[in-house]
Order: sequence, then C-alpha cells, then structure tokens
Amino acid sequence: MGATEDNTEPRAPRWLSDGEQRVWRSYLHATTLLEDHLDRQLQRDAGMPHVYYGLLVQLSQAPRRRLRMTELAKSAKITRSRLSHAVARLEKNGWVRREECPSDKRGQFAQLTDEGMEVLRRTAPGHVAAVRQAMFDRLSPEQVEQLGAIMRVMAEGLEPTGPDADLPWLR
Repeated sequence: MGATEDNTEPRAPRWLSDGEQRVWRSYLHATTLLEDHLDRQLQRDAGMPHVYYGLLVQLSQAPRRRLRMTELAKSAKITRSRLSHAVARLEKNGWVRREECPSDKRGQFAQLTDEGMEVLRRTAPGHVAAVRQAMFDRLSPEQVEQLGAIMRVMAEGLEPTGPDADLPWLR
C-alpha cells in the first residue's frame, strides 16, 4: 500500500463491532419498514407517496403557502431534478402550481393550491394515525426523548453548512 497524499500511511477500516452491526441492521430494517408503511398508507388514502405528502406539508406551513423551488428542495432534502418531477405530478393533480419569481427570471415558486390544502386536511388524520401506530405507540416517553436526541445528533453531523458542502439538494 502506498502513502496518502500527506505522506501518512492509510488507516485500516474501522469495522463495526458485533453490537454496532446489530444496531445498524436494526436501524436499516426499521426505517425501510417505516417508510414502506407510510408510503402504502398515503398511496391508499391519497394516491401519493410519502415524499409528495412531505412537500405538501412544507408548502402548507410556508408564508402564503409557497416556497422557492430551491428552498423546497433543500428543506425536503431531495435533488432539484427530483423535486421538479414531483411538483409536475402535484401540478397535474391540481394540488400545487408553479409561479415565476419576479426578482429572478430563472427562479420559480411552488404554491399549494386550495385543492392541495384540502387533500392535506383529508389525509392528515390517517397519516398521523399511521405514524403513531408504527412509532410512538411502541415507545415509552423516555424512548421518544432518547430517539429525538439521537436523531438530532445524527442530522447535525450529516448536514454540513459550509460553503463547499456537497449536498444533492444544493446542486
């Protein structure tokens, strides 16, 4: 093996311990099942995947129920290309409309329509019930607090804020 760029020997991989491997696999299994559970519920109740529901929720909470497309991509943690495709589908359903940005000819806003807001009103109770049944009803209040703290630490470490951050939703 050769030296690294700074003339130090390459480090051996830090493999996961047996306990870490069990936790990692449990995490992957649970998050895959949870996302599938929520996708199925939303497809059944509203004909949309979970990511689309999340976009509608974000727009519903924004001032005047609209966000710049770049801000929506960033907050949803998806690429602009994936967002553009999702918004096109939501537009086709009449739930979102795009508006040109008057201050930036290249920019666009996504705005939640009244019909989109009504879809959220109808769908939210079933979605909350699915989240509660799949997650919160299974955890003690202490576990909920611990899970929240753990997720915040993980998110902070995975979302660099520097100007050279290479994140898909910033491209």
